[in-house]
Amino acid sequence: MRKIVGEARLLLIGIPVFLWTAIPLYHMMLFALSPKEAAFKGKLWPDNPTLRNFELVFGQKHYYLNNLWHQMWNSLIIALAVGLLTLFVATAAAFAISRLRVRGGRIIMNMALLTYFVPAAFLALPMYKAMATYGLLNTQWALILAMVTIATPYAIWVLKQAADKLPLELDEAAIVDGATAPQLFRHVFVPLMAPSMVAVGTYALLLAWNEYLYAFLLLSRDVDTTLAVALGAFLSADDSPWELLMTTGVIYALPPAAIYYTFRRYMAADLTSGSVKT
Repeated sequence: MRKIVGEARLLLIGIPVFLWTAIPLYHMMLFALSPKEAAFKGKLWPDNPTLRNFELVFGQKHYYLNNLWHQMWNSLIIALAVGLLTLFVATAAAFAISRLRVRGGRIIMNMALLTYFVPAAFLALPMYKAMATYGLLNTQWALILAMVTIATPYAIWVLKQAADKLPLELDEAAIVDGATAPQLFRHVFVPLMAPSMVAVGTYALLLAWNEYLYAFLLLSRDVDTTLAVALGAFLSADDSPWELLMTTGVIYALPPAAIYYTFRRYMAADLTSGSVKT
């Protein structure tokens, strides 16, 4: 009986949360499947659903969509680069702090985490100035480095907490067998940390994929920018093609959704693993 009551309470909470989350997605699909003249009629389902909007978007048959696939490619390249670079930096830092016990490592990690007390929006202009100083503005490296800077502190923290749970006896056995620090990292640390590394890499990739503010500031040319910024241009005119905006949004949401559902068990297990230990 107690189990049934518990499940009923979960449903009472879960169903409203699901509906609250799903309703915007439903309306996005509704716009995508509606002809332009029917998009704002407020019906729960269009009288004549059509795939014409998808045909227009896939064929880039609107001046807002001239660089659609190029911008999608930019988003993909930048997101992958951010995921891989963040993973490399965070894994090496977690190994040094947790397993090699480098002096001052924990202080540096905690100082990096302090940057999260400052909203990322407030750091956008200093980041713009720094990229201009180093001549990186309007290059993909500007956005990649900015996003790695934002993602890395949390990634280090997650991987360090996961690394602390590995038995030290494994390191000691490898050292007795003559393993050097790079061999310890490559043959012991990385294989054991693989699930956590997948979770952190996915987190950084999705963070970069959905980024708007830094991409808007650091990349100004249409051919350089990401699709997230290009979608914002749809809102610049009074007669914005909302049905095409929503259709493009549906297409843009598919890659991160696929990535998340592919690695969701790693995301759920490892991004929260550090919450019970400091």
